[in-house]
Amino acid sequence: MSRGKKIGIGVVGLVVLSIIVGSCGGSDEQPSSTPEPTESAIASPSEAQAAEVIVASPEDEASAKAEAEANTKAQEEAEASAEAEEEASAKAEAEAKAEEEAKAKSEAEASAKAEAEASAKAEAEAGTVSQQNALRAAENYLGFMPFSRTGLIKQLAFEDYSKKDATWAVDRVDADWNEQAAKSAENYLDTMSFSRKGLVDQLIFEGYTRKQAEHGVSKTGL
Repeated sequence: MSRGKKIGIGVVGLVVLSIIVGSCGGSDEQPSSTPEPTESAIASPSEAQAAEVIVASPEDEASAKAEAEANTKAQEEAEASAEAEEEASAKAEAEAKAEEEAKAKSEAEASAKAEAEASAKAEAEAGTVSQQNALRAAENYLGFMPFSRTGLIKQLAFEDYSKKDATWAVDRVDADWNEQAAKSAENYLDTMSFSRKGLVDQLIFEGYTRKQAEHGVSKTGL
């Protein structure tokens, strides 16, 4: 190969090399000065929401306050109602217990009073020794002659029994005063004569009631 051809090939080689170096080492566009965002620098949607600050409006604050106050009031009212119910229940229970105790006491007192009255009545019916003696004396008198009620009491008093004992005995003697009046009327007519009015007056004088005296006189046929 001649020397001129060698130089020509060498020039061509330099040009080709220059083109290759230019295409590999650079381009017409300038590199950006802003760095590409990395994976760690990009925030996720949840992190972005968490970073947001919610600012409540005055209306929301007022509503929340009103709701809190309403809840507090409702709780206080519920507690007050429960306390009132408990107090009412305790009061009703106490009143019922007091009423039951008062009833039991009243019944016990009534029972004791009835027993005392029954005992006193039994003692009164049995009478004292003096009253029992007066009763036997009254029965003996009626066994042999008729008496009016008041006449027999006077007879026992004449025998030195107290009026109280004599009355007690005569009230317990088994006597039919109408029958006693009839016997007295017959006895008077056996000894003397009487008009109807005179005999009635005589029986009244002996202590018979007018009704008893008239009944006794009528039994004689006068």
